[in-house]
Amino acid sequence: MKILAVCGSGLGSSFMLEMNIQEVLAEMGVGGITVEHSDLSSVTPDAADLFVMARDIADGTFGLKEMIVLNSIIDRNELKEKLQQTLSEMGKL
Repeated sequence: MKILAVCGSGLGSSFMLEMNIQEVLAEMGVGGITVEHSDLSSVTPDAADLFVMARDIADGTFGLKEMIVLNSIIDRNELKEKLQQTLSEMGKL
């Protein structure tokens, strides 16, 4: 499984989000998931199984079936809660 952290432009915030996702997955004891980052303009629907992004850019995404939309990309509690819920729904937990 592959998770892609996405930001609007550049790669700084998506790289930070990628690191947070990796840390949260490690805390949860979840393995076998690849995490990468990208800017929104480079994202295609087949680039990952799950996309994680901030609410402000989520409206600009089309054709992405599995998404986690965060109110705050720095809130690790929100990230963990939504990752647990989504991965459970996808049968990955």
